[in-house]
Amino acid sequence: MEFAIKSGSPEKQRTGCVVVGVFEGRKLSPSAQAIDAASRHYLSEVLRRGDLEGKLGATLLLHNVPEVPADRVLLVGLGRERDFGEGAYRTAVGAAVRALRTTGASEATICLTDLALKRHDTAWRVEHAVLAVSEGLYRFDRLKSKPPESKRALRKVTLHVAKRNEIAAGEAAVERGVAIAEGIALAKELGNLPGNICTPTYLAEQAEELGKRHGMRVEVLEQKDIEKLGMGSFLAVARGSHQPPKLIVLEYQGGKRDAPPVALVGKGITFDTGGISIKPAAEMDEMKFDMCGAASVLGTLKAAALMKLPLNVVGVIPATENMPGGHAVKPGDIVTSMSGQTVEILNTDAEGRLILCDALTYVEKYKPAAVVDIATLTGAMVIALGHVATGLFANSDPLARELLQAGEIAWDRAWHMPLWDDYQDALKSNFADFPNIGSRAGGSITAACFLSRFTKAYPWAHLDIAGTAWKSGSDKGATGRPVALLAHFLVKRAGGPQLGGAVERR
Repeated sequence: MEFAIKSGSPEKQRTGCVVVGVFEGRKLSPSAQAIDAASRHYLSEVLRRGDLEGKLGATLLLHNVPEVPADRVLLVGLGRERDFGEGAYRTAVGAAVRALRTTGASEATICLTDLALKRHDTAWRVEHAVLAVSEGLYRFDRLKSKPPESKRALRKVTLHVAKRNEIAAGEAAVERGVAIAEGIALAKELGNLPGNICTPTYLAEQAEELGKRHGMRVEVLEQKDIEKLGMGSFLAVARGSHQPPKLIVLEYQGGKRDAPPVALVGKGITFDTGGISIKPAAEMDEMKFDMCGAASVLGTLKAAALMKLPLNVVGVIPATENMPGGHAVKPGDIVTSMSGQTVEILNTDAEGRLILCDALTYVEKYKPAAVVDIATLTGAMVIALGHVATGLFANSDPLARELLQAGEIAWDRAWHMPLWDDYQDALKSNFADFPNIGSRAGGSITAACFLSRFTKAYPWAHLDIAGTAWKSGSDKGATGRPVALLAHFLVKRAGGPQLGGAVERR
């Protein structure tokens, strides 16, 4: 996909399709008004007949609009003007892309990026348009014997800005948006692959390929190396699988040689049966998505490399399957973690925290400036926040605020959950230092409390993406979240501007 930024008259664009907006009440956006005037009020006449009311996400494709050189004009409903915000904007652009895919247009000019949006500037609108276009065009059909036939593919999208002096900011936003979109696409691709393909070994190979392409140092620790490190908690989860576990380490060196890195730790359970505490059969196929934390680490590192961020980043991925079997860990077993703390495993389906705790101990060697772990950790998180917000826990309020702000700018939002000492009381064991689960009450919080016991040496945050990493039903598939959030977090850490977040004064 090629993106371009252009200012000028929407009514004079020679393109396969020009996209303009209509608010509820059939009110034309400024670009739509320009086309309406040039076409002797053709758009107004169409709207007067009731073909489009302006409901958010509705579309109407027009051909042969008088006096307009574009082959087509696509009208997109924007909803109520007073309610037009970030979500409505992204919905409108997404609807435009879906409509464009049904046409034969190979290029289009989108005149939604010139709409006024409270609290956000041109750069924000352009970046999110790039992300919405990339999202709308993404398809995972590589494993079908006969991929569905489609019309002529959309190859070029021009994003319209209102003023010439906005072009430079728009072009920078395109580069940023493309980098983040590629990171999201990588995370989706890995998440969507089935467990018989995306094994721990496959994940390690993809990390090595990513490192080769972008100049990152990659080290893959094998089972014997993991044993030498004393990662008894990680190895306990891996015991039931025939697939060998991998500890994947990537180092992106964009900053000064001795500058402390930001560490990203991603849960890499490539398939989760629950182990001996086996899951119900219904929807167990979705447990291929249990490595979406690992996928987001790889996607974020790819975005950071494409943006050439002047920052050091370390990605650590403990990767294994969680399977039942004769060698599998059993409820009641006690293991010793890399930190030396002992864990009584009361439920083998609470395995993510068991592999993460050893990885969180491992990253201490880097003396990191901050550590963020990303994991599809708890079903309780879905109950708490649904599929809209990612759960955020942290032992550092400043770090939590950074991530929350990054999520707002990326529109990949998180919600700050409590991590008070009161919740630690749920983790008590008669036989080990603590168990791997507490009671059902506050399950996502007690899981974070468990991880917090391994993160005393550095500022740390935990992103529970169990509700946001993938979608079910007819839209089943990985979302690529929270790559956008993490990318903006790293950009700000690298000293970049508060991207796309400036208030535009008109």
